[in-house]
Amino acid sequence: MLTLADVFEALTHIRPVIAPLVITEAAIDSRQVISGGLFVAISGERVDGHSFITQAFQRGALAALIERDVEEPFTLVDTRPGAQMTLPARLNPPILIRVENTVAALQKIAAFWRQKLTLRVIGITGSVGKSTTKEAVAQVLSQRYHTLKSVANLNNEIGLPLNVLRLTPGHQYAVLEMGFYIPGEIAQLCEIARPQVGVMNNIGTVHAERAGSQETIAQGKGELVESLPSAPEGVAILNQDDALVRPMAARTRARIFTYGLDPSSDLWADDVMGMGLEGIRFRLHYGNEILHLRVPMIGRHSVHTALRAAAVGLVENLTWDEIVRGLQESQTQLRLVAVRTENGALLLDDTYNASPESTLAALTLLEELPARRIAVLGDMLELGPYEREGHEKVGARAAEVAETLVTLGIRAHIIAESARRAGMKRQNIYEYEDREALTAWLQQNILSGDSVLIKGSHGLHMERIVAALEAAQ
Repeated sequence: MLTLADVFEALTHIRPVIAPLVITEAAIDSRQVISGGLFVAISGERVDGHSFITQAFQRGALAALIERDVEEPFTLVDTRPGAQMTLPARLNPPILIRVENTVAALQKIAAFWRQKLTLRVIGITGSVGKSTTKEAVAQVLSQRYHTLKSVANLNNEIGLPLNVLRLTPGHQYAVLEMGFYIPGEIAQLCEIARPQVGVMNNIGTVHAERAGSQETIAQGKGELVESLPSAPEGVAILNQDDALVRPMAARTRARIFTYGLDPSSDLWADDVMGMGLEGIRFRLHYGNEILHLRVPMIGRHSVHTALRAAAVGLVENLTWDEIVRGLQESQTQLRLVAVRTENGALLLDDTYNASPESTLAALTLLEELPARRIAVLGDMLELGPYEREGHEKVGARAAEVAETLVTLGIRAHIIAESARRAGMKRQNIYEYEDREALTAWLQQNILSGDSVLIKGSHGLHMERIVAALEAAQ
């Protein structure tokens, strides 16, 4: 288990002789601190963690990392370069640990701890589907191994170290999401997590506003495969169906394992059939083996999630029985929630966030459902140069899938315009820039048996539409 002595050694390269005080896990929110935890006080734009040190200690924190002086009268140990780190004869918690930068200190501690552990780490990145892939992969590996998976979507320079510090010597595998905003970020995460297996989902347009282009996104996400060790220890699992992922094979020393719907892939699927909320069926091909599978993953696009999880199982030498059992037990639809209203309408709440890729996938699910289909689609943010193209693609697909289209936001007018060009009748398209007005229209017009998809970027707070529709029933 991680101890306070490990923390000091990570920060100073000196291991003090102190009582073995065990650190349970780390937290940056004082409300999430558990007994024996390490509180990391981060000075954010809106909230300064240094203001909540007392609360963290009241909840049982063993120690707190700080980067500025605080008034709380607790034992202080200064680990900054040049400081004379002195420890009292009896080091009694709670303890303040002074560092130059708390985020950098957290990363240093996590990297130190990871280096001490013997386990396999699966790193997962891509524009869409990281969380669902993480869940499916962890479920497959858990059929044989003691496996830790990332909590929620903690996948950045702060979240990943927090997950690493949850590891214990008893874990055999860790499945960690790795997010991307700017080049160099995933390389830094890999320095901390040291993955031996890298799973590349896809390269989409989400975050293109910050990154600049899909090519820049591909370059940044490809840092995962560049960081992998050489074969046979390292394995890069690549999406053969994605034109921006395939070239990554040339950027790694690791063994290449491909998956997709392309028969040239190492692992591929065909005869994919969506069964609405009942899951999907498909035929799986691996070498000379053919398996017919039905899994509880929603939407035909989920076949790629299943392929990724199966690929990890295969490269990690699990049996087909273990892989299939893991896939069939997997509950990966984390963010889309299906709710039946009192009058019998089905609401597909996919309001967590939206990109062109995830919205097209949600529309494919809507297409599988019976009765009148209504697509309620909002602005998709942070698309940068792909803003018009992304909204146009969604509009054209909505015209193929839905009988009625309702849009929310300034950018979503492009969706409506594209749907009209694709042949949807004008009288079946309703455009709003006011969420309350849109909600009122839905309350008056949703009928028994309707299937209603509600999806848009998180900034539009379209979850409030769902809440209002549920309350009105």
